[in-house]
Amino acid sequence: MSMLLSIAAGGAVGAVGRYLAMAGIGHWLGHGFPYGTLVVNIIGSFLLGALIEVSALTWSPSPEMRAFFVVGVLGAFTTFSAFSLDVVTLIERGDFLPAAFYIIASVVVSIAALFFGMIIFRHILA
Repeated sequence: MSMLLSIAAGGAVGAVGRYLAMAGIGHWLGHGFPYGTLVVNIIGSFLLGALIEVSALTWSPSPEMRAFFVVGVLGAFTTFSAFSLDVVTLIERGDFLPAAFYIIASVVVSIAALFFGMIIFRHILA
């Protein structure tokens, strides 16, 4: 039961964080392109990379704490289903080049952000 409560609490934090981040980014950059989803996925990937390195090098969180952050917070914060909907929306509008850019940027930059998070925290904590 404590595992489920940890995930639920983390999910609440992540979902609210995603809403606030996407609203702020949309207000700042506009709503014609899914900048909010893109930025949230990149930030979430970076944070997961950082968390992996911190956990490997200096901190051994309990299974509940790991689930709180990875499944709860980051699972609710990142938005792959929203990403998929954004891609389909762009394609259905006939915005093929922006859709291709969005797919490449989301996948490549998010993976790079995860590595970057790992590398930064590997050097900070080593």
